[in-house]
Amino acid sequence: MAKLTIQKFTEMKAQGSKICIATAYDYPTAALMNKAEIDAILVGDSLFMTVLGNDSTVACTMEDMIHHIKPVVKGAPDTYVIGDMPFGSYNISKEQAIEIATRLMKEGGCDCVKLEGGREMAEKIKAIVDAGIPVMGHLGLTPQTVSKLGGYKVQGKNIEAAKVLLEDALLLQEAGVWSITLEAIPEQLGKLITEKLSVPTIGIGAGRYCDGQVLVFHDMFGLYEKFVPKFVKQYGNLAPEILKGLQEYRKDVKEQTFPEDKHTFGGISEEELKDLW
Repeated sequence: MAKLTIQKFTEMKAQGSKICIATAYDYPTAALMNKAEIDAILVGDSLFMTVLGNDSTVACTMEDMIHHIKPVVKGAPDTYVIGDMPFGSYNISKEQAIEIATRLMKEGGCDCVKLEGGREMAEKIKAIVDAGIPVMGHLGLTPQTVSKLGGYKVQGKNIEAAKVLLEDALLLQEAGVWSITLEAIPEQLGKLITEKLSVPTIGIGAGRYCDGQVLVFHDMFGLYEKFVPKFVKQYGNLAPEILKGLQEYRKDVKEQTFPEDKHTFGGISEEELKDLW
């Protein structure tokens, strides 16, 4: 499979061919996604919750992101990789935004960056794009500013809020984003925004009419048990299977049924070892 490009994603929107994206944070997961021919991988700052055990994404750092992007790029050489810009890394100025986006691309090796926010981020997005770095936008429920939103709630539920989200989407498109993630918004609003934009929309809890979908790997396979959002379809429930295996391993070790002879190495006899006692 040849790695897809921004131009190809735009063609897919025009042709009505859906875009499939999932998150990955390490080499083996990325390698599986590469084999599965997932269209793109998002190395999201969601890793700060699903992998590193925190209650939000706010404290995620650039070092965290670069550390996780690098093995994903190695594991999925044929897959388009999107790197999240963490909270606080692009808020201060256009210069800061360009510097951080450049670091993600150079040190992490991702193909583009993603950042959250609407009209207040348009100038910074334009500056990053003008610097030669592709940007994916993110509107609706924006986890980095969840405290301002009053929690993990559906956004754009009334006509005033819907109008703001549509205006923001158009402003981000004008600023130069190649796509926009729409998170936790009503399905009909997701449809409206998708139809109004010329760039692809990627839904996560935004309904069936977006140009593509993205899900968090650990949600999809039951590996993050604290909370499963309504919009997640689970394609497996691996946590109980892994737990069962770990319990069997512990039992084998305690009862001395592991390791068996087939798990050991030979090469020297007890007779030869007598001189060492």
